[in-house]
Parts: sequence; structure tokens; C-alpha cells
Amino acid sequence: MDRTQLESQLIEAFDAEPAAARIVARQASDLADSAQYADDFEGPLTVEIVLDNLDDAPAESDLIERWNWWLGALELSHGGYQRFRVRPDVV
Repeated sequence: MDRTQLESQLIEAFDAEPAAARIVARQASDLADSAQYADDFEGPLTVEIVLDNLDDAPAESDLIERWNWWLGALELSHGGYQRFRVRPDVV
């Protein structure tokens, strides 16, 4: 996954603050590098997959809330995704 591309597309798609986009892109990159998503879904995590899933989050959510919302869904369906969440109190 191209972390720089994801970061810029997160800013554009969700009108996100650069710092939040950087944090989410880093977590997404860590998730992709872990191969957990690829193992669970039989294919690599891509920028498009991240953007599509974050777009499904409640519209009033900021970027970090969207990311955590998606990770929560992955945690419920497959388990093991909690470690990729972003703690809003440390952003």
C-alpha cells in the first residue's frame, strides 16, 4: 500500500486534518504490513479498500472516528484488529 497516496487521498476525500490523515495512513500501512487483512479477506489491503470502507462510516464522523468505526467492524467480524485502532486521546 502506498502510504503517501493514502494520506493525500484521505485529506481530499474526508477534508481531514493532515495530522489525522498521517496517523490513519500509518495505521493502515501497519495493518497492510501485518498481512492480517490479506489473510482474512484473501487479498491485499489497498488504498481503494480503505477509502471505500471509511466512506461507509457515519457521515458526521471525523477521519479518526471513521477509521475506528471500520476497525471495530473488522474486530467484530474477524477479531485481532483492536491493535490498529487510533486512540483519540493521544492524537
